[in-house]
Amino acid sequence: MSYTYEYARPALTTDCVVFGLDDEDLKVLLIQRDIPPYEARWALPGGFVRVGEDIDESARRELREETSLKNVFLEQLYSFGHPRRDPREHVVTIAYYALVNLLEHQPRADTDARKAAWFPLDDLPTLAFDHGKILETARERLRGKLRYEPIGFELLPEKFTLTELQKLYERILDEEIDKRNFRKKVKKLGILEETEEVQSDVAHRAARLYRFDQKQYKALLKKGFNFEL
Repeated sequence: MSYTYEYARPALTTDCVVFGLDDEDLKVLLIQRDIPPYEARWALPGGFVRVGEDIDESARRELREETSLKNVFLEQLYSFGHPRRDPREHVVTIAYYALVNLLEHQPRADTDARKAAWFPLDDLPTLAFDHGKILETARERLRGKLRYEPIGFELLPEKFTLTELQKLYERILDEEIDKRNFRKKVKKLGILEETEEVQSDVAHRAARLYRFDQKQYKALLKKGFNFEL
């Protein structure tokens, strides 16, 4: 049996805040719009949900189509539905945030995007729609969640140094962290695997490389493990 609705209803979109980290700063991936409204303005990757499409798949599809990114950490953030947030019509968006290793994910613009590029969070252009508000909400979520879930490892390469891990926390939390205490806490958690490898092609003394032990972390969770840094 088919049903129809007699009342008007808003359109639905998904938008993605994609965070990446390099040697300099925490960055966000933006696309330059190629169609009105806000043609030529920078915005978050996103678009309209298709009829019959799951919203999570819509978000992943838009990432693939507009930036070529796929198989990345993606989590639902919040809903934004002010009736005038889009000049075309009443559009509700389901926002997501994604975490990627920036050096391993080079974006490529496609579909209705002219360009796709990484921008430092502290040096952003004026964004289209209410994407500035969405971005700030995602940034606060990342700061909060970083303290009680090991999501920061998504921003690092598979093998990393403890210094790189500490810099990640300092950049996201925007605060200095005591080196000795940080390393003591991290090692005590028991979720890092020390490899036999060290850094290569560095001017200073090569540091030991570690990797996040996802299997061990999941096993600890079943025992009531509490992640906190």
